[in-house]
Amino acid sequence: MTLVNSKSQYTIVTIDDHPLFRKGVTDLIEMESSLMLVGEAANAKDGLELVMLMQPDIVLLDINMKGQSGIELLKEIKSQDIDSRVLMLTVSDNDNDVLKALRCGADGYLLKDMEPEDILRNLQLAASGKFVISPQLTQMLVVAIKDDDVPSSAGKAGLTEREQQILDLIAVGLSNKVIASELGISEGTVKVHVKHLLKKLRLHSRVEAAVWALNRH
Repeated sequence: MTLVNSKSQYTIVTIDDHPLFRKGVTDLIEMESSLMLVGEAANAKDGLELVMLMQPDIVLLDINMKGQSGIELLKEIKSQDIDSRVLMLTVSDNDNDVLKALRCGADGYLLKDMEPEDILRNLQLAASGKFVISPQLTQMLVVAIKDDDVPSSAGKAGLTEREQQILDLIAVGLSNKVIASELGISEGTVKVHVKHLLKKLRLHSRVEAAVWALNRH
């Protein structure tokens, strides 16, 4: 586990058991002055300690690591009282991996075979509070949530005006924190509304809700 004590506008920690890939991420982040890598770890144990210590703006997390998986580490990070946004950065485009990560609270899902400039652009979007996902995975999500049990419209789901308003903001990729700021309400209130609208839509994650909303438009 290595640490860097510098700080910048947006701080990043990367957790991946491939040293060459971590080196590539470091080189990529150094190309953008608004991003700063403040630490890296090669396993889940060191990764969690690093995230708790640095509390970065963004955590880049691989899924398939030796020992504890990235999904399990994602759950642990999300159970902590920190605001770090966790982006899965992995080679896996497996439907189960994608859905499991998003349903466990991942704030984005990017594939390692993306062009470097696209990864950098998505990091900047994520840092600004938006959800990011590799384009080829969006259609998979559309198919995954096509279920007879899912309401066909917001009206049939019984969404309130406020829930519809929040759903529209989720659909453009905004985080709860940003939505709260946009609407002038607390983040806790946003979380309650999100919980209710997910239950009404019979969906498991805000990302599925975003895809559902965009697909209806």
